[in-house]
Amino acid sequence: MSRKHSSDRADRFQYLQTLVTEFQDTDNDEAKEQVLANLANFSYDPKNMDDLRQLQVTDLFLDMLTEENQNFVEFGLGGLCNLSMDRECRDLILESGGIPLVTARLSSRREETVLSAITTLMNLTTAASRPQVTDAAVVQCMLRFSLSESPRLRNLAGVFLQDCCTERQVARAEQQMPGGQQTVLGIPLPADSAP
Repeated sequence: MSRKHSSDRADRFQYLQTLVTEFQDTDNDEAKEQVLANLANFSYDPKNMDDLRQLQVTDLFLDMLTEENQNFVEFGLGGLCNLSMDRECRDLILESGGIPLVTARLSSRREETVLSAITTLMNLTTAASRPQVTDAAVVQCMLRFSLSESPRLRNLAGVFLQDCCTERQVARAEQQMPGGQQTVLGIPLPADSAP
């Protein structure tokens, strides 16, 4: 049984390594998108965390957040969202300066990307990172999202405000919003959830 488990793990590592190599070697965007989607799915399973860390998939996903291709961004952020549930991966993301990269994606026009960004920020919240995660601009953005017609976006923003922010932070962010309106310059609602 132990030998079989060891063999399965070696096979899984080999497969993940093949995916990473394929991503690096191909120039075909469609193939890269498929590989990213597969890696994001594998990053959901805790059994794969050690292998994904060893293959530096966290860095690969972070790199995708600066791409023009919105599918790269969406799949990369989805993968980061999954990886950020693991403490060691979370720490790698934080050490790599991931918070500003994730925060920048709150302005995406794609609701899935925004949902992954919010969830990732919640997963990245530690005592040390909380001030950066709950920056006034982020809190104002969440206040705006909490008014969205999209129930998923509205509810997730509400959870963020409740779980990551203090009442004082929320009140201060509300006061700082121009004209008392719940709008945040430069951070539009995603197209499929805009009122």
